[in-house]
Amino acid sequence: MLVLGIETSCDETSIALVEDNGSILAEGVASQGETHAPYAGVVPELASRQHLSHLGPLLERALQDAGLRLGDIGLVAVTKGPGLAGCLIAGVSFAKGLAYGLGVPILGVNHLEAHLCCCCLAGKVEYPAVALLVSGGHTLLVRVRGVGRYELLGETRDDAVGEAYDKVASMFGLPFPGGPAIEDAARGCGPCGAAARLPRPLIGSGDWSFSFSGLKTAVLYRLKKREGVPFREGEVSALAREFQNAVVEVVVKKTIDATERVGARCVMLAGGVAQNEALRSELKKNADARGMRLLCAPKRYCTDNGVMVAMLAARKFADGERDDWSLDIDPGLRLA
Repeated sequence: MLVLGIETSCDETSIALVEDNGSILAEGVASQGETHAPYAGVVPELASRQHLSHLGPLLERALQDAGLRLGDIGLVAVTKGPGLAGCLIAGVSFAKGLAYGLGVPILGVNHLEAHLCCCCLAGKVEYPAVALLVSGGHTLLVRVRGVGRYELLGETRDDAVGEAYDKVASMFGLPFPGGPAIEDAARGCGPCGAAARLPRPLIGSGDWSFSFSGLKTAVLYRLKKREGVPFREGEVSALAREFQNAVVEVVVKKTIDATERVGARCVMLAGGVAQNEALRSELKKNADARGMRLLCAPKRYCTDNGVMVAMLAARKFADGERDDWSLDIDPGLRLA
């Protein structure tokens, strides 16, 4: 069966055609980075309109690339939440109209669960596992007992990791999105580069909660102390690296600690921030040292994509899950 996956939860429009055996036949993503860059963040109304203009052309191109027709689609899958309401409406409305016109079933999926599904592309998950999901809107640790069986261990009390990256990048005058910009700046810090140490929020709290608002504020106060003095060469890179080191140290320690304490031997890493090489390498080093297996979603499938939606829907459809025409969005949908 051919599954069409549709993803429009935030600022990336994505379409994918995936067979129910996991074969990816075609995919396409339309990013809105340039649209939202002047605002240093996603403007929901603009994002919703962009989705409406991108969905049709992306589907047409995907069908052409795969050498298929609309009539070959056997299941329409779409993200129903969590996400920005207007963006989710754009995707779900498009999916419902298409499924109704083709006379095929429709299935709405959880965006967060779909991200975790991409870890399966790196290898077979050994249950129970602990998953770290880090993105622009979410930071959470979850015990995974199987597909659809999740237990929340901890989450952020304020900013998500990706949100903190975006805000700190804006403070430095770096471009949006902030994740890649901070990572690039940190990479440019030479061996002699140094910055005063930033706090590691909640690192010794004894639980698996996160907080990044204070870290962001610490960077802001550091900049205010300069009183308008321009950065010298290498200073932005040094502070960017210290900020990144603080984030990575906290999330890695809590992830490894959670995995040990719940008796799991498999760690999953997914979400847009999972592209960060410093996070991936540090988590792998710590997992290897304790005999744990790390499954990272492939970098190209860390950000929002239609492949993850189609893959998850195929598994759920095979297990008997169905939606009808009352399918609605749920912007606050939780994983557990």
